[in-house]
Amino acid sequence: MRCPYCELDGPRDTVHGHLVETHGDAVETWTIGSGRMRYRIACPRCGAAHEARVKPRGQDPAFLDTFAKEIRMVAFDMLINHIHAEHGSEI
Repeated sequence: MRCPYCELDGPRDTVHGHLVETHGDAVETWTIGSGRMRYRIACPRCGAAHEARVKPRGQDPAFLDTFAKEIRMVAFDMLINHIHAEHGSEI
């Protein structure tokens, strides 16, 4: 699999780890007025986006910062699944 953001090529788990560590800024996180937290990742190939609610326990305002890496891991899992389903071997 090739990284959708750069030239790195390798097995899925290698690319996944690389995405989390190197391209984390591709994952947007925010809190909406009600205190609900969300993340969004967009496919750099076609622009399709996946957005979901982050389900923290309680209303910890530091949750997004504390668990940023874990949120990026989930978001990039979703991106890799999208790439395989929608783009096959294109990326």
